[in-house]
Amino acid sequence: MSDQITLVTGASRGIGRACSDLLAQAGFSVIGLARKAPEDSFPGEFYEVDVADRDALVSFLEWLVAERPVVNLINNVGLAGPEMLEEITPETLDLVLETNLVSAILCAKYCSQTMKEQSQGRIVNISTELILGAPTRTAYGGAKAALASASRTWALELAEFGITVNTIAPGPVDTEFFRQNNPEDSKIRQEKLDRIPLGRFANPSDIANMAAFLLSSEANYITGQMFHVDGGSSIASAPLF
Repeated sequence: MSDQITLVTGASRGIGRACSDLLAQAGFSVIGLARKAPEDSFPGEFYEVDVADRDALVSFLEWLVAERPVVNLINNVGLAGPEMLEEITPETLDLVLETNLVSAILCAKYCSQTMKEQSQGRIVNISTELILGAPTRTAYGGAKAALASASRTWALELAEFGITVNTIAPGPVDTEFFRQNNPEDSKIRQEKLDRIPLGRFANPSDIANMAAFLLSSEANYITGQMFHVDGGSSIASAPLF
């Protein structure tokens, strides 16, 4: 699967950057997409596009599929917008749904066109274990749950073209954003850690490794599935986050 063109959204940092780095090292031609460019050198082509700007995203995707035979897609971008139910605003709801769900649908719609032409392709959608339920995550959890559901639909629609579609549901991942909201030695960080049977937070590379496997030829008979990469937190009885 090396040297194949792979689009990664939310590629500038965290899970998206880990996926980009790993795939580039394996010989994939990575195209990264995010609202802001990374501060360091990106391992491939990079384009600054705000996926919540629907017109800008569609314009980019129309150009992309005309110029690049994309064969792999990792829908990774995420925006939480945490609010309790009574506090949810239409503006936040629209932004979270546009970022997490609509952008993924549009990327899959356009990229699957070039995959069909090549009679092969892989789509990996990054969801979250928060789809199992967590306070303040109505919009985010709902959007990511819808993405997981869409994955199964796409798996059925695209199977005849040799395209597989799968979902990864990470638990807490030790990214820069996570550390900002869960400082070292804080009570909330320790409480979250205590809910993970394997006793550590995921590294971005843990998620990237699963994504890379799902893009590989070894995974060519796997489609329509969700993989919980969480150290066991999804089977714990306590709240996840």
